[in-house]
Amino acid sequence: MEKTNNIEVIAQNNFEKAALVVKKSGVRQAWESIGATVNQVGSMAMGLLMKHRDIDFHIYTDKLDIAESFKAVQKICANPAVTRMEYRNLADTEEACLEFHIRFMLDNEEWQIDMIQILKGSQFDGYFENVAARIKAVLTPETRHTILELKYLTPDDEHIMGIEYYQAVIADNVKTYPDFIQWRKKHPATGIVTWCP
Repeated sequence: MEKTNNIEVIAQNNFEKAALVVKKSGVRQAWESIGATVNQVGSMAMGLLMKHRDIDFHIYTDKLDIAESFKAVQKICANPAVTRMEYRNLADTEEACLEFHIRFMLDNEEWQIDMIQILKGSQFDGYFENVAARIKAVLTPETRHTILELKYLTPDDEHIMGIEYYQAVIADNVKTYPDFIQWRKKHPATGIVTWCP
């Protein structure tokens, strides 16, 4: 296992790989071709990408037209580097969205690209972009390093939402992985976490 003093190097390398995945996948161009607005959110947008190879986009359209959505997704899936695609229809829920999750291979590493198509003007329009902007605004070099280190120390088979790390470190000053485990027991995440600094 690499030493944690290499955390910043690992994060930068993963960011560069993720940027290459975004470019090669053509996600932005595919969605923009049907008139959608494409925003990057999540750990990559905040510079907090560590081991979990996951890239998040929120995509906004005036209506959730499934046929139109699949025109965009079809362009992405035409790339031979795409190995799988999953789709969920949540249009009739409070989330008012369609979810597309694709797996993309780059240099024998599998990346997940999460594309959440959200109805403009609905409850979560712009919400997570605001959360990401707030987190970036309050991050210090120390809290950023702590978040990256906690992500690094998380076992590969443990799925933890990014927002849990950010809330634990920024709001409650958690500094070590054992303390983070205890923090999670006291703050179980169910559904969408709406914490914002």
